[in-house]
Amino acid sequence: MELHQLRYLVAVAEEGGFTRAAAREHVAQPGISAQIARLERELGHVLFDRSARGVRPTPAGEAVLPHARAALAAVAAVRDTADELAGLVRGRVSVGMVRGGGVVDLPGLLGDFHRTHPGVEIRLVEAATDALLDGLRRHDLDLAWVGRHGDPPADLDVDVVLDVPLVAVLPPGNPLGDTVTVAELAEHPVIALPRGAGVRAALDSAAEDAGVVLTPALEAGSPAVLLDLAVQGLGVAIVPEPAVAGREDVRVAPLVPEVRARIDLARRRDAPLSPAARALLARAREWIA
Repeated sequence: MELHQLRYLVAVAEEGGFTRAAAREHVAQPGISAQIARLERELGHVLFDRSARGVRPTPAGEAVLPHARAALAAVAAVRDTADELAGLVRGRVSVGMVRGGGVVDLPGLLGDFHRTHPGVEIRLVEAATDALLDGLRRHDLDLAWVGRHGDPPADLDVDVVLDVPLVAVLPPGNPLGDTVTVAELAEHPVIALPRGAGVRAALDSAAEDAGVVLTPALEAGSPAVLLDLAVQGLGVAIVPEPAVAGREDVRVAPLVPEVRARIDLARRRDAPLSPAARALLARAREWIA
């Protein structure tokens, strides 16, 4: 078994075919097919279902893939450690940001990190919290800024980045007072982040506790857009309190009882970070502080 065979195995699984995997690996397609066949003979299992509908991992292939990824990650870690000992921080770091997490200045953090470590390739993915957590567990992501409601996942380590109250942004002429209950929200059009955002999970949980069902009239992935929709009179927007900083064109009311939303910086507990990811984590902690 050789490393390039494991690399080809992962490429075929992720690309869904031998031709696309060959293009990704910059080799001829027959070469990848031959190496996968050789690996299958050595393992004694067929790793891919080669049907007319495409190429998909068999159950044996699905079982082998995590170990192949871990082996490739270990080799990359060896190279990264050698570079680090030579005073270099190179390689690649993959990070995720929860949708609607614009109150965290991730572009500023990544820009600052890039200026200090220009040799590191940065990959950024924006998705719902559940998808980001899956990405961490599959080793597709090194770090992820995720929304949280309740206790953090037991299999991940986290730093709390943001722990803030939610507020209601009232449209012009809305009769609601200086404070708003979640039960009162159920009587008005609500504008909220989509499901999968930590803020939305906190809001839905508070509604359940209040014995009401909130069905947002409008959803958007950015707190700034939610504010603009409220200003246009389209409903009551629910956003993290920092999102309204500097906005003089909105009327804001705290939710009572208080509803809080959190953003955590999460990473795997079962595998060490690469030097590049460790450097970014250290810089992120400076920003959090």
